[in-house]
Amino acid sequence: MKLPIQKILFGSPGTGKSHRVNYEIIIHDLRIDESLYPENVIRTVFHPEYTYGDFMGKLMPITKSSNVEYNFYEGHFLKALAQAYRNILSQKDGEEPKNVALVIDEINRGNSSAIFGTTFQLLDRRQDGWSDYPINLSILEIDRILILIGFEEGGNVGFYKYGRSKTPKSIEEYQDILAKAKIKINLIGSTIVGGSIRIPPNLSILATMNTSDNSIYFMDSAFKRRWDWEFVNWDDSKPPAATYGTGGTLDNYEWEKLIKNLNSFIKSNHGFIRGIEDKQIGKYFIKDHVTAEQIQNKLMFFLWDSVFNRDKKPLVDLLKVEKNNLVTFGDFTKLHNEFIKEIMNLDT
Repeated sequence: MKLPIQKILFGSPGTGKSHRVNYEIIIHDLRIDESLYPENVIRTVFHPEYTYGDFMGKLMPITKSSNVEYNFYEGHFLKALAQAYRNILSQKDGEEPKNVALVIDEINRGNSSAIFGTTFQLLDRRQDGWSDYPINLSILEIDRILILIGFEEGGNVGFYKYGRSKTPKSIEEYQDILAKAKIKINLIGSTIVGGSIRIPPNLSILATMNTSDNSIYFMDSAFKRRWDWEFVNWDDSKPPAATYGTGGTLDNYEWEKLIKNLNSFIKSNHGFIRGIEDKQIGKYFIKDHVTAEQIQNKLMFFLWDSVFNRDKKPLVDLLKVEKNNLVTFGDFTKLHNEFIKEIMNLDT
């Protein structure tokens, strides 16, 4: 199974971030034909009134024949997650499950910490693409996932029909099927009392944001670390090819040396930084294959946007450039070769 894409595309307004998501990543990288399988692309836009309930799901009242009923309505994330599970459970032998894309436009125009809530824990992915850690769900959320996957309520609590089953069966009889999608359901008898989920490898999450809007809602370092980042410059220019590592990829020794020297550099410039402890990085800041692309888009953006966001003087001095030559992040990322060279040569 191809590994998922979990990426935020950022840059100035009008640089084609959404176009790249819709016409390059979804079609070419994820191989999703939206004209044939529109259910495999779920889209949403974050805004100041967008909530965890909109993202995960919530109870809402509806009036029918003068009676008020409460129904649980799935949010965009729960819908995308269930569709990914549905594709896994319906795949034929020898075939890969179809990919699903959850697209979030303007991710920083909403309060991402509040919107993601407990699902934040799922963003840490293992090498096989599954979430590192599961999260627990309510009975309502588990029941809705089962219905979206293709289960039918069987009349009695805890009984469902699935696939070719003509008569309702206890959910306990479907445990082998659910284990394929790593859905764990906690039961008392045949009654669901909760359960846990993970994000599967066939669910990718793509987001866009304008760097000029970065102050609308604060995105903390822990949240940022869980994403890959891609900078889209206004003139579509690309940084020069990497001259460090092996073809632009650092091995473990080089990466650990870079971390050590970089953290020393950050500490030595603590006067320019607010809150030094969470501005240093660990070796899992980038997991596996530390490439030039990750250094430019993730590591250097973290330094630019989170560490030296108040004053760029330490970076200007490190790179030995005129202040006017280091005004935008685009300027900084084009100097990635000089940046790595200077950090690696620091005497710590």
